[in-house]
Amino acid sequence: MNLTNKQKKWIEENKRKLSVEKLSKELNIPRNVIENYLNPPTQTPPKKIFYLILLSIPILFFIFLEIGLRLFNYGYDFTQWVNVTNTKLILNPNIAHKYFQNTESVPYSIQDVFDEVKTDSTFRVFILGESSGAGYPFVPIGSFSRYIQDRLSLLYPNSKIEVVNCSMTAINTYALRDMMPGIVKQKPDLILVYTGHNEYYGALGVGSMESLGTSRKIVNLMISLENFKTFQLLKNTIRWAAGLLSKHEESTGTLMARMAQNQYIGLDSDVYEKGLTQFEGNMEDILEMAKDKNIPVILGTLACNLKDQYPFVSMNYKNFPPADKIYLLAKEELAAHNYHQADSLFRYAKDLDALRFRAPSEMNKIIFDLGRKFNYPVVNIDSAFDAISPDGITGDNLMTDHLHPTLQGYKIIGKLFYEAMEKENDLPKTKSLSMTNEQQDSLTQANFKFSILDSVIADYRIKLLKNDWPYITKDQQKPLSEVIKPADYIDSLAYELMNYNTGWETVHRKAAEYYVRIKDYKNFLKTMDVLISQYPFIIEYYDYTANQLLDAKIYDKAYYYLIKRYDIEPNDFSSKWLGIINLNNGKVNDAKRFLLQSLKFNNKDAQTWYNLAGCYIMQDDYKSALDAVNNSLRITPQYKEAKALQYQLMQVVKK
Repeated sequence: MNLTNKQKKWIEENKRKLSVEKLSKELNIPRNVIENYLNPPTQTPPKKIFYLILLSIPILFFIFLEIGLRLFNYGYDFTQWVNVTNTKLILNPNIAHKYFQNTESVPYSIQDVFDEVKTDSTFRVFILGESSGAGYPFVPIGSFSRYIQDRLSLLYPNSKIEVVNCSMTAINTYALRDMMPGIVKQKPDLILVYTGHNEYYGALGVGSMESLGTSRKIVNLMISLENFKTFQLLKNTIRWAAGLLSKHEESTGTLMARMAQNQYIGLDSDVYEKGLTQFEGNMEDILEMAKDKNIPVILGTLACNLKDQYPFVSMNYKNFPPADKIYLLAKEELAAHNYHQADSLFRYAKDLDALRFRAPSEMNKIIFDLGRKFNYPVVNIDSAFDAISPDGITGDNLMTDHLHPTLQGYKIIGKLFYEAMEKENDLPKTKSLSMTNEQQDSLTQANFKFSILDSVIADYRIKLLKNDWPYITKDQQKPLSEVIKPADYIDSLAYELMNYNTGWETVHRKAAEYYVRIKDYKNFLKTMDVLISQYPFIIEYYDYTANQLLDAKIYDKAYYYLIKRYDIEPNDFSSKWLGIINLNNGKVNDAKRFLLQSLKFNNKDAQTWYNLAGCYIMQDDYKSALDAVNNSLRITPQYKEAKALQYQLMQVVKK
């Protein structure tokens, strides 16, 4: 029942004088109506659960969207480490897509393999760097990390050595900072760092076409969001929509040219300073992560081509002279044998070069400062390169281009880092072989895995690099067929890799098959050693190498690959031939052990039984020998040698 306005007015005038009961009687209105008017019930506020449900709807939407995108494998999975076998891990080949937003053909690491579960005997080293860290143009097997791996393996045979190189072309400290938490989780015994040349033009750098701005917080946040498929979907949708409004131009040229063209940065400019700040901030984060886990780190200063690299871009900026003018003055001082003054001018010319592919001198100062701040040693690679260069100034003697070392240069970097490891006692705890440093270095270099094909590939890569901006202008570019002219089959394989995107592994397999055809077993082994060095987990390469050597009756060298294969995963083939070769060398006990092992895998091999009979004969156990040769003939009744041996043994046993 609703009260009229007149009734409400009367109640308001009399509510102080009359009780509710009397008001009800006077107006002839139910008491509860009067009470509800005088004391209206308060509205119950919506329960908190309502707000929670309202808030959870968009959250649940994105959760289910993320789950759905993952179920349908949308976008990229940026899990840092992926299985290459059931027990082995490598750096995710797709991880570079996290840092390159507009580049279709992205780089990848040199794919070093390590155990998913670290053993007590394992000594594990991680390398952080860019293209120079990866060993360009000799990738994947020419980096300084391979020298360190080989020297450690030589000197510490009782330790399992794992050197994992995470360096990639065209990345910088943003990518390395992002990978660092995953590296720390793998329990490294040591981290080596050689980085800084790509800080301006590498992915997400302040001067890069891939830049997301100059705020480190924002850039690092954007990198972390890439782990979510929902973010990838949003980003791809925006990119698709933007593509509808703009004309797509196919990217051409080297990655170096695509990342930096026309991005000129003057000395002491705002962008120049922001690049240094970016480098220092990201490096501090990296080193703090290592320090928190008590992981030893060794830093390296940056070397580059000073003497033989003309400045890429000279410009008049502020009150600074143009880079080319200073470079020519340096040449004059060099000609006058004023080496110290020439070195200073070459460095100044490099710092004035407005195309900042070579790290400015300030970067090495930051590296030294970081070493002092975190109490980490710094290897002065820059100074060491100068010391062993003609005139005391680094040039083409140790550089293939503006900043990538020669193969010998990479070995020297490895040697310098190793000597620092030795000085800091950052080495395996197992007993080492007794060798002088000269012997260690000599053996490591002599056994360095490298082939003719790798040399040609590196040469072609440099020719291709220098056939593009900034070495030449676009109108000076020549067709690949004019720049690279293969002279033989191995050259043609390198050309195939460069021109037709044939894989590195594929061209090496073809080279190995070619060497077998022409019976050049020396280069066959060099090529297979390179393949095995890169893919030590592919047991088929050990089998193939051993088979070719056995067919050629090169038993001593075949033994090496058979035992390597046996150590990874023994089988009837490797066991049998290890037994046969040991038997031929008079090592009866070893021969017998391997042959019996082979029979456990396959007891239907007549050749294995026949050779086992030979073991028993050499031990004067003729009855067992006869039993073994009888088993051989049951499998292959027409086995001529076994028949002859059976006859001889029957005569001996009868006596």
